[in-house]
Amino acid sequence: MKKIFSHPRSLRKVTTHYCPGCGHGIAHRLISEVVDELGIREKTIGVAPVGCAVVAYDYWDFDCSEAAHGRALAVATAIKRVKPKTIVFTYQGDGDLAAIGTNETIHAANRGENLTVIFINNAVYGMTGGQMAPTTLVGQKTATTPKGREVKGQGYPLKISEMLKVLPGVKYLERVSLHSPQEILKAKAAIKQAFLNQIQGKGFSLVEIISPCPTYWGMSPRQSLNWIKEVMLKEFPLGRIK
Repeated sequence: MKKIFSHPRSLRKVTTHYCPGCGHGIAHRLISEVVDELGIREKTIGVAPVGCAVVAYDYWDFDCSEAAHGRALAVATAIKRVKPKTIVFTYQGDGDLAAIGTNETIHAANRGENLTVIFINNAVYGMTGGQMAPTTLVGQKTATTPKGREVKGQGYPLKISEMLKVLPGVKYLERVSLHSPQEILKAKAAIKQAFLNQIQGKGFSLVEIISPCPTYWGMSPRQSLNWIKEVMLKEFPLGRIK
């Protein structure tokens, strides 16, 4: 009988530390499947910074490097320039990529660095206690916005993908979600395209993944999936942006 589903070679068989319903585990598996299918495991290097993504290298069975908070794309740029034949990607949350790392994100994209970026957007700071993130929705309650995010004084959610669209160095941008099996398959296709772009030397590619965070949204895992579909996607619509 032909095997059609199995544990990815690039994903370690370890117990997850993530909260029930968290999307990080799904994203880890999708990346592992793509790395395996493309046959690039022995030349792939992942870069994980501070945040919920910080221990991603405990799950992936390929080379990884840790970066200081917000500096993943600086580290990835250095690795790619020193070892141009490697496939280098960053795995970053919204607090890392869109807050402390905004400068690195914009300039790496503007330079057209031949890198792949996996951007996890769950609209909140996860590891540090549920504070407001740049992507937190207007009205969304967090540890630092107990009455809900207000435009006056706290601004609007930052739409990184739309911001990067105008930069000529950016080759590919797509926003996907993990709230249903159908959308998870689309997410995998986008991740694969972002890696293929790097293999083909096309330049900077970023996949923004809308991911559930039931713990700091104050919801059950099922409620968090419905909230993505009914609320979050109105602010962050899915699809190819560039």
